Amino acid sequence: MKVIVLGTAAGGGLPQWNCACELCTRCRRGELAPRTQDCVAVSATGRDWFLLNAAPDLRAQLTATAELAPGPARRQTPLRGVLLTDAEIDHTLGLALLREGAGLTVWAPAPVLGALSTALPLREVIGQYHDWAWRVAAPAFTLDDGRLECAVFPLSGKRPRYAQAQPSAPDWVVAYRIRDPATGGVLAYAPCLATWPPGFSEFVADADCTLLDGTFHTAGEMSHVTASATNEQRRMGHIPITESLPLLNGGTTRWCYTHLNNTNPVADPASPQHRAVTTHGTHIPADGARFTL
Repeated sequence: MKVIVLGTAAGGGLPQWNCACELCTRCRRGELAPRTQDCVAVSATGRDWFLLNAAPDLRAQLTATAELAPGPARRQTPLRGVLLTDAEIDHTLGLALLREGAGLTVWAPAPVLGALSTALPLREVIGQYHDWAWRVAAPAFTLDDGRLECAVFPLSGKRPRYAQAQPSAPDWVVAYRIRDPATGGVLAYAPCLATWPPGFSEFVADADCTLLDGTFHTAGEMSHVTASATNEQRRMGHIPITESLPLLNGGTTRWCYTHLNNTNPVADPASPQHRAVTTHGTHIPADGARFTL
């Protein structure tokens, strides 16, 4: 299984367009590498690719990635579908950028599919261009004619701000576990992890690589950097690295923090926070990182 980490930032990216915090300012000066919003591409063969989430930065991510270039026919694309972990705008808005692509399939939890028909009607908008398939991400399903096996783990019932009027459900946010039966390689993907729920350790136990929620470094990070309300970060539903890092077991799993907020000091490779994470044996991949599992 081939894995390309297209983007590694939380909503807004790094730098964030309306933020003049230290990291965003340094990024604009060229002192830090920019990061686009979280998105991953996976393939069993290197020919047919599936996206994990669809960031607003998707056009730039696709054009920067040779494996995802169109061809050989003029309108032929290697993209086959998208798996959504949730209904957040920074994970779904990129679907609109794919509206000219025919024959795509979108998998998502049932509440997310519902929200994309009502609260944020992307399904109806895209339907004016092409008739995609929209499928509930069941507990288990396959991609690419069985070449990849997917499992789904419900993480939380956190709804996006725009979907607060939608019915509550325990699977508004999910994690994916993708296995290549030909090699036995396993990728786990959980960019939005509010807590470390019971059963999650078992779900990712045999993963060769786990892309994990690294949005914030500490619980009070946003209030310190942006002078925002202390409870605003808590409502966003992201366990801070200082709480999840001690829970990462050793073994053979390659733990990688992704979905970094523009306030997160681990985005600076020279920071003591970054060194503390990597000293633990955990990785902080840059945009464009590639794995073969």
